[in-house]
Amino acid sequence: MYFKKGKIWLVTIVLMMLLSACGGADGTTSAKQKDNASKKTINIGQISWAENIAVTNMWKVILEEKGYEVNFHLLDMGTQMAALENDALDINLEVWLPVQDKEYVKQYKDKVNFSEETWYDNAKVGLVVPSYMEDINSIEDLRENQELFQGEITGFDPGAGTMLTTEEVMKEYNLDYELIPSSEPAMLTEIEKAMEDEEPIVAPLWNPHRIFSELDLKYLEDPKEVFGGAEKIHHATRHGFEEDFPEVSEWIKNWKMDDQSVGELMSYVNEAEENGEDPMVGAEKWIEDNEELVNEWVK
Repeated sequence: MYFKKGKIWLVTIVLMMLLSACGGADGTTSAKQKDNASKKTINIGQISWAENIAVTNMWKVILEEKGYEVNFHLLDMGTQMAALENDALDINLEVWLPVQDKEYVKQYKDKVNFSEETWYDNAKVGLVVPSYMEDINSIEDLRENQELFQGEITGFDPGAGTMLTTEEVMKEYNLDYELIPSSEPAMLTEIEKAMEDEEPIVAPLWNPHRIFSELDLKYLEDPKEVFGGAEKIHHATRHGFEEDFPEVSEWIKNWKMDDQSVGELMSYVNEAEENGEDPMVGAEKWIEDNEELVNEWVK
């Protein structure tokens, strides 16, 4: 209970800071917002997920080459939705539907613009284990092997759509487990450590993700289909964004990527980070190598 209350206060403080910097809480456009619009400034919500870091930096490069100024705001999903509602953010580039972020659509469908267009159509979400765990192949197997996993599912950002869905999965399959929140980097580190020693571990993961090219992981079967089938990734904007930035709105609606292009972008960005460089360096390199594709979006 203390954690939940503390998180609510943290979210409130962050949102208030954003609102004071970017606009009024009553939804009106402040003088600073108008000044930012005249300078072609776009505020993008960012989440510390590998694919989100990759695509937000990609769009920062593209937009700045087109004369826009781009600011990132590293916030969890719930705070981003509230910030879009209150005009403190312009755009969120990653909304997973129809399952993972459905609760946010229910809550904000009249307050935020959720795009019909998708930029990735083959997303997948589920619980994964190392492939060497040959006897664990279904979520149902977790119920009978609670002691093996010490009753824990290693999670990431609390409040993320996939974490909320994982809680539903635990109820549906009657799993007496604790979902441990942390961050995506911390979760990946725990997976890597466990696999180095060939120990058991179970965690929620998703495609696209670079980790599947680095580690031998497998999705557990989900016979009740709580995680759903193929997910599609949309974007969301504040009300009025399309009128304020019509060409950018059109470019993002044109944006399409497949497994290969997303995987390459994530690899370029990750390589830059491992070399101690800004993620934008990797994004710039990918854009140079994929100029024809990018030009299809911004034509």
